[in-house]
Amino acid sequence: MTEVSRTVRIGSSHGLHARPAKLFAQAARDSGANVTIAKGAGAPVNAASILGVIGLGVEFGDYVTLTADGDAPDDVLDTLAELLTTDHDA
Repeated sequence: MTEVSRTVRIGSSHGLHARPAKLFAQAARDSGANVTIAKGAGAPVNAASILGVIGLGVEFGDYVTLTADGDAPDDVLDTLAELLTTDHDA
């Protein structure tokens, strides 16, 4: 298994509040991979934990780093990065 990281910019105009955080955490859980998300230089949290994701206080335009390991981590990060860069508040 390979660990892969990717940094993306948050696209939701209101950041990772309840609805986009729920979509993201559910997708991370469904991926079957071990995925973490970190804001800036902060400590990473389990991406499948909606409370952990909301607790990061991620706002529009913030950069977050996703790290995944498991089967096909690049594919997992492609899917999760697309969720984070989409404006779910539009």
